[in-house]
Amino acid sequence: MSKLKSKSLLFKLYGLMPLIILFISVLNEFDFNYLNLKYFSFNFPFILIFFFTLKDFKHFDYLLVFIAGLINDTVVGLPLGISSLSYILICIATSYIRNITIRPNPIKDWFYFLFIICLISSINYSILSLFFSYNLELNSFLINIFFTFIFYIAFVSIFKYYIKSLND
Repeated sequence: MSKLKSKSLLFKLYGLMPLIILFISVLNEFDFNYLNLKYFSFNFPFILIFFFTLKDFKHFDYLLVFIAGLINDTVVGLPLGISSLSYILICIATSYIRNITIRPNPIKDWFYFLFIICLISSINYSILSLFFSYNLELNSFLINIFFTFIFYIAFVSIFKYYIKSLND
């Protein structure tokens, strides 16, 4: 009986793995500066949020995504609410895409992802430069968009394997 409970607890933790990874990624704020790769960065939370809201994952709650955005703002030092706004806009866009899509196609999802991250990054750039007078480099935003777009396919294959293992 206790063996069944421990498997149940482990299964619940395994089911919450995307949220755990999201919170670890926003708390960690990983970057590749220690490798001396100046022009290499990608936004892993965007990939994670887009995929799991597009697949309508049952444990991926929008309130927890909003809280993860607040935590990200405090860790990075951005004005409070910028990341939360970005994450919630991704959730809204992907839920809309999920509802209008008849047949899911990974390539179409990939280009929807590109459109959404371009839109979100332009909103972030506009808000931070116009309202908060941040001096931002457009090159860093474009590089971040490019690598986030490129890494989306690799992470999608990992996430699909994870969902498949949950359903088995």
